[in-house]
Amino acid sequence: MPDKLKLTILGRGSALPSKLANQSSQILGIHNKLMLIDCGEGTQIAIRQLDIALARLNHIFISHLHGDHILGLPGLLSTLGMLGRKGELNIYAHAGLEKYITQQTEFFGEDFGYPISFHPVDPFHTSTIYEDKAIKVTAFPLKHSIPSSGFIFEEKPKPLHLRKEKADQYGVPISQYLNIKNGMDYVTEEGVVVPNSELTLPADPSKKYVYCSDTAYNEKMLPLIENADCLYHEATFLSEHKLRAKETQHSTAAQAAEIARKAKVKQLIIGHISARYTDFSPLLDEAKAIFKNSQLAEEKKSYWF
Repeated sequence: MPDKLKLTILGRGSALPSKLANQSSQILGIHNKLMLIDCGEGTQIAIRQLDIALARLNHIFISHLHGDHILGLPGLLSTLGMLGRKGELNIYAHAGLEKYITQQTEFFGEDFGYPISFHPVDPFHTSTIYEDKAIKVTAFPLKHSIPSSGFIFEEKPKPLHLRKEKADQYGVPISQYLNIKNGMDYVTEEGVVVPNSELTLPADPSKKYVYCSDTAYNEKMLPLIENADCLYHEATFLSEHKLRAKETQHSTAAQAAEIARKAKVKQLIIGHISARYTDFSPLLDEAKAIFKNSQLAEEKKSYWF
């Protein structure tokens, strides 16, 4: 499915380790790139078990500096070095992470054997933190007990589809195809302007994925995440524990679903489930009662959209 985004869940648990879940981590496949989002304990084990091509992993995004989102990172970085990595690795996180990783390398007395570039993320403002010709990644503030960021991964507008039969009819040279796909009209040798709309069909819609973990219920994010193709939103608690959710600045499954409903996203995946639950189905039931197209994050499962 080359035209789709692929999200693979590596960890769906919360702070306390659980027999049922690794800590927060997932990989997004987008335009032949692999992007790791958070790196709790168990991340590299899941990656190895799934035979994920680590050579394609060049970007890591860390939402905040709680242990269940970063403690798997030193081990993963070390493994990449043992596998002979030489290419640059980019890490996008709050500024304190660089100090943490530097302390790790100083403790062991050697670096990882490849360059690591740290890109500081401002957790209090919305900003573009990565961009290339095809995609853009935006960080935005979440509402948590420490500064935390959500991430928006979105494709840039795609080129129009060329109507080959029309191009042949007007004698359009191949050298002009790209200009036409990018929206330009075509002028024949006789000076006749052929409107772009006659030569093209609409482009494929661009995809948008949003990651929100950890956060309390926060409607301020709605304008940023609306109409996303997929929203991953933490659902640490059931509504019966909503007071605990408020105390810890987390969300209930119902609150995650309410955000999805108000943002008019196409699908919701809930995760970051508290270790107090041994049966996750009530959380999914609670979410689906508000937002029908809700799914429970399942580890080692991939979601296409």
